[in-house]
Amino acid sequence: MIAPRLFRLSGAVTRRSKLNLQLRALSVSSVARTNLPRSTLSTTWVPTGGITASDEEFGHGKLIRGGFLRQAHSGIFQLLPMGLRVQDKIEKLLDKHMHSVGASRLSLSTISSEELWRRSDRLDRVAPELFRLADRKEVPLILSPTHEEEITTLVAGTLKSYKDLPIRLYQITRKYRDERRPRHGLLRSREFLMKDLYTFDLTTAAAIETYRLVSAAYRAFFSELKLPYLVAEASSGDMGGDLSHEYHLPSAVGEDTVVNCDSCGYTANDEVATARAPSANNDTATISVSDIRVWRGISKDRKVLINAWYPQSSEAFSESGLNIHAVKSAVGELDTSIDDPLPFWSEALESGKPQVINVVDARLAPTFESLRGQLPLLPNALESHEVEHSTIGGADSAEALNLVRIADGDGCPRCEEGTLKIHRALECGHTFHLGTRYSVPLDACVSLPQSELPRVAKEEGLTPGSRVPVQMGCHGVGVSRIFGAVAEILADERGLNWPRAIAPFEVAVIPTPGLDKESVEIYDNLVAGSSSQPGLDVVLDDRKQSFGWKMNDADMVGYPVVVILGKAFKKGGLCEVQCRQLSVKENVKLEELPRFISGLLDQL
Repeated sequence: MIAPRLFRLSGAVTRRSKLNLQLRALSVSSVARTNLPRSTLSTTWVPTGGITASDEEFGHGKLIRGGFLRQAHSGIFQLLPMGLRVQDKIEKLLDKHMHSVGASRLSLSTISSEELWRRSDRLDRVAPELFRLADRKEVPLILSPTHEEEITTLVAGTLKSYKDLPIRLYQITRKYRDERRPRHGLLRSREFLMKDLYTFDLTTAAAIETYRLVSAAYRAFFSELKLPYLVAEASSGDMGGDLSHEYHLPSAVGEDTVVNCDSCGYTANDEVATARAPSANNDTATISVSDIRVWRGISKDRKVLINAWYPQSSEAFSESGLNIHAVKSAVGELDTSIDDPLPFWSEALESGKPQVINVVDARLAPTFESLRGQLPLLPNALESHEVEHSTIGGADSAEALNLVRIADGDGCPRCEEGTLKIHRALECGHTFHLGTRYSVPLDACVSLPQSELPRVAKEEGLTPGSRVPVQMGCHGVGVSRIFGAVAEILADERGLNWPRAIAPFEVAVIPTPGLDKESVEIYDNLVAGSSSQPGLDVVLDDRKQSFGWKMNDADMVGYPVVVILGKAFKKGGLCEVQCRQLSVKENVKLEELPRFISGLLDQL
């Protein structure tokens, strides 16, 4: 009995000796290539827990349980070391793509003045969402939710000639918005991190070319996340301008609705999505007053009440909502920022002769005139007033208006073959061509030589003069929102799942008891890389916790790849490599480990 036992012990010693030689050979070459301190979880503050797990837990809950962040106040969060690593990687990725378009990074003040926002005519429009304060001299200030006024003023003070253009500047900074109902953690918060690129060009043509260049950089950025994304036509809203696109990550918890054609690729936010013009419904017997709904808006000068008449749910019509953008397309003076127009219009009733414009959906056009006596053209309290009425989209109109929001399965307006699909999505980026929306009120203009004035004035539709307002663009990416959105989209029942580009670490090395020294040598080898294999971003879990606890924690944190030193390593020098996203669980030889892991990471 003694001889077999000695033989087995001798074999084990031999295997261990060979393994030590392999590790020593690897570590010698590794040490020569890196002198950086090791990333270890024993020296990293990663407080776990903090929230009770539940079946309904969103990605935000897993960010808290995984030690990425903690809530400080409603809609405000503290970023912990793991969370900061994710944020830093998103920033570095953005730096790379901003440099590709020749942009320089700067940092603007968080505090802006109300006076600047008054000059740009935005203060009253966004006042409810502003955090406002005053200094000891009672000068009114705000915490900036966005920086168009500040950057325009800065550039206006430095521009001397058209030769200074183009200018491309960006920042990554904290912003503030007093959200009424913060929710879903980083997806709708009061304090958030954003990247803003501001561009300045001489002509509209040059600005549109810059817009295309930035759009290409944005597509490249989102492609590196290796997640499905949608680029949708969008409204410019309070930002101004007449060209904008949103960049969305599809998600069931998304607050936006995006329509997409399954044939030609037409994609738009449903607020601005066009639809095939509906044919008028000639079966007037099926239409009654109960089939008709009205939405009321008001003009920017507060003198015109706008009634939008559209079909509601019945046997004749499907359930859907009003497309306010379609109403604005019909009445350009509509102010979409006013929720309740009647108090404003009531003042107009007393001060002058008000008007009412009735905008009619094509499906109601044939019967609108015959039914108008039964319709509430004016609110009950105002029916006694004499008001001038006009109609857009009536039976005699050449234009067939579709005022109903697009529904899943509707025909595509851009092609004959396609049908539209509805997606819930999270907006994570937005590009705007602003034109002269800010350069005119804030005097961001350039001087031109007399020889250039006629050409530029003609291109821009300006009267020749000594100074020309610059054409601007604003292009944003929500850093905090991408952080929260990726966590939300890729999380599963076991925890988070980070793509390689923004993972806190690419690889976690987890040893079973008794293999601490070997795990350090493997860590060094993976980090150092080789002439043909770049080093990896690795963390070593050397905490004094059980192996099972470490594995559960690694699942919750969501490392793309986990390397385990366990039984297979002790027996034959094999490392177990796990990749949850790719459903990989495989034993790999030491000498093949870097290449094998890199192959997995390239897919993430």
